[in-house]
Amino acid sequence: MRDMRRESPHTASKAPVGPEGGSAREAVGADVAAFTERGALPLPPWEGPAILLVDLDAFFASVEQLDHPAWRGKPVIVGGDPDKRGVVSTASYEARPYGVRSAMPSSTAYRLCPHAIWTRGRFDRYREMSNAIMDILRVETPYVQQVSIDEAFLDVSPTPVNREHPVRVAQRVQQRIEEMGVTCSIGVGTSKTIAKIASDMDKPRGLTVVYPGGERDFLAPLPVRTMSGIGAAAEEKLRSCGIRTLGELADADEGMLLRVFGKNGHVMHVRANGGDDAPVAQDDSVKSVSNEMTFAVDLTEREEVEGAIATIAAKVGRRLRRKGLRGRTISLRVRYDDRSVRSVQRQLATPSDDEFAYTPLLYRMMDELWRPGMPVRLIGVGMTGFEDGEGVQESLFDLAEAAPSEDDVRPSIPDARKRRGLIEATDLVKDKFGESAVRFGRELRGEENTTGSASKNPADYK
Repeated sequence: MRDMRRESPHTASKAPVGPEGGSAREAVGADVAAFTERGALPLPPWEGPAILLVDLDAFFASVEQLDHPAWRGKPVIVGGDPDKRGVVSTASYEARPYGVRSAMPSSTAYRLCPHAIWTRGRFDRYREMSNAIMDILRVETPYVQQVSIDEAFLDVSPTPVNREHPVRVAQRVQQRIEEMGVTCSIGVGTSKTIAKIASDMDKPRGLTVVYPGGERDFLAPLPVRTMSGIGAAAEEKLRSCGIRTLGELADADEGMLLRVFGKNGHVMHVRANGGDDAPVAQDDSVKSVSNEMTFAVDLTEREEVEGAIATIAAKVGRRLRRKGLRGRTISLRVRYDDRSVRSVQRQLATPSDDEFAYTPLLYRMMDELWRPGMPVRLIGVGMTGFEDGEGVQESLFDLAEAAPSEDDVRPSIPDARKRRGLIEATDLVKDKFGESAVRFGRELRGEENTTGSASKNPADYK
């Protein structure tokens, strides 16, 4: 465990120090339970908000090693096919010394570590493990915000009723997760920004604590890219202003930051100074529901394109129904072989969660973006415009408008009642037996042309 009151991030990686100056790895290390029972190191009192960021270590790869004992201690890469534009989703810690990292093209990872064990993602298994771990976190506090399949914020601020020290909570969480067969790293701080950065400081099995009042010293020497929300473009602008570290950002003139970055300049300045009042939201309001698919081989034929649209639209419809949402705005996004992107959206007459109704509209929208023979690398479908209290809408628009013309070879659309019955039946089967239990022929064709990359978006596992 790192106590950031006593050491800078530079010395922390060399000699982790506990609250009383002893080696936290000696006291905590792999035996958190023994340390907690002994109570060997009294912890300084914690006043004010306390946020944890729990980050599961190499989660997908760790689950694979858990389920395949022969893979333990060996480099494991979970990701898409090296010869099909795949991307590394997760690399085990045994693969990382070779330079393999998440989000790296699979072809690059294969060159760096050709002897690694490669596997595509098993979505149902990762969802099962993630849900079980999130249940552990919700036992500790009702204030849990899951931000990805392998990350979540917890608000464990001491209250007059519950005075348990946040570090003790973090230690117990680590122990309970490790009992499940995987590990996590945890950052503890007074804000989401601090907790997130701290969680990345010591992996795997790290516990980095930034006590109240130590935020500025903790952040000051770190490069600006360390902070979430500062990407390559923002970093370049900051460098042009002579700002390379978060300490320099904290000392910068806020007026200048506002001129360069607008309102984001204020947010960056506050966070660089250790402030951040963003709450741990239990249920963030859903702004959009979407899905996209990247193809191993570019699509050029109408049948291929429409099959992909239908598959993606069905996933969006299922997510809408699981969330109890119906949207008014449908959007279509296309990335071409030259990586350029175009999109189009349409307002619906009434809200819908029925892919059978809005898919023909997506076909017509595609005609605005694409002509047969144009290579398509990616297609995405999204729904927005949600309203509370919307009733179930069985018909999106007049069936006469949706129905194919006489010379149209696309499948006809069943009437509203039959559509609803088919949707409910397939949803029930998938709920009981998994997403792959019922699939249409178009989905099977499209599955062969995906990259095999696994997402960390929780919605992709529902």
